[in-house]
Amino acid sequence: MTDLVTIDDIRAAAVRLNDAVVRTPLVPFAAGAPLAGGRSLLVKPESLQPTGAFKLRGAYNAVYAVTRDLDSCAKPDGVVAHSSGNHGYAVGYAARLLGIRAAIVVPENAPAVKTDAIASTGAELVRVEPTLAARIAATEEIARVRGYHPVPPFDSRDVIAGQGTIGLEIADDFAAGRAAGMPHQSPAAVLVPVSGGGLISGIATALKALLPGVRVIGVEPELAADARDSLRAGARVAWTPAQTARTRADALRVEEVGELTFPHMQAYVDDIVTVSEDEMLDAVRRLALQARLIAEPGGAAAVAAALYRDPAELGLPAAVTTAGETSAPLVAVLSGGNIDPTLLAEILRTESYTG
Repeated sequence: MTDLVTIDDIRAAAVRLNDAVVRTPLVPFAAGAPLAGGRSLLVKPESLQPTGAFKLRGAYNAVYAVTRDLDSCAKPDGVVAHSSGNHGYAVGYAARLLGIRAAIVVPENAPAVKTDAIASTGAELVRVEPTLAARIAATEEIARVRGYHPVPPFDSRDVIAGQGTIGLEIADDFAAGRAAGMPHQSPAAVLVPVSGGGLISGIATALKALLPGVRVIGVEPELAADARDSLRAGARVAWTPAQTARTRADALRVEEVGELTFPHMQAYVDDIVTVSEDEMLDAVRRLALQARLIAEPGGAAAVAAALYRDPAELGLPAAVTTAGETSAPLVAVLSGGNIDPTLLAEILRTESYTG
């Protein structure tokens, strides 16, 4: 098995990230009111990062590694990344902070709200066909011809370690009693959106080291459920670009989890569940109206699972309240808030996406 990222790698990443990212809080959803299954929900809003998504953690850690922790290696001429938007924005932002050029390969159908953000960092935009193969090919060409160092969106130890700092913060907040007054030392489960697997790999690694009893559950759109299929099959399963393009969760359209992330998922992830398009969009609406948090559809996937999957579907017993004690809460990672303003307005005008 590939050597897995460790809790020590994640702690080292946390030191690097100390002045570059926001230590996001655990926010009670709907003022801590219980869900249908009786448990309360805390949201970890990575939408509050300077780039609007969790990707800054992994990107900054990786760009820092190639610009500062060089040992005997020469500094590269630049960095290159492929991305549907959020990772590219994060790499461009990190490159600007660390004083190095960046080229970002994006699919032609990437939302303008994300490509405009990438361009605002001064990074070069390179547009290609909306397939993972096309994005990888263009990235490899730029790396070969220009001498730029690739920063993968998820299949990188440095990226996984950076994303793992989210799990480190969740565990630290519960241990310190900062989880919105919750009297528990750990959540019942942490729900995490899944695309290429870097986010859930890092979070699960940290949580299983620090809170081994917590369930770590990935969440995908029904229309892009390659990670669920892979975990069940015990081998990576790829979906076609045509299949994954159907979901409005553009951040979760990766066709196959990574070679490096998949062993982490096998080792540390308890389950993967799916949510419908309507459930994700309704979660976006409810986050805005009930938690005052802005989410993109893929960023809201974990919150949608917390709202619409019953405890049995999450592998949890029903919540019990006795003698003033409440069951441990759920935590859902809100992974990003870079939503097209037109889509957000459409969602907010809609009474409900759940009928």
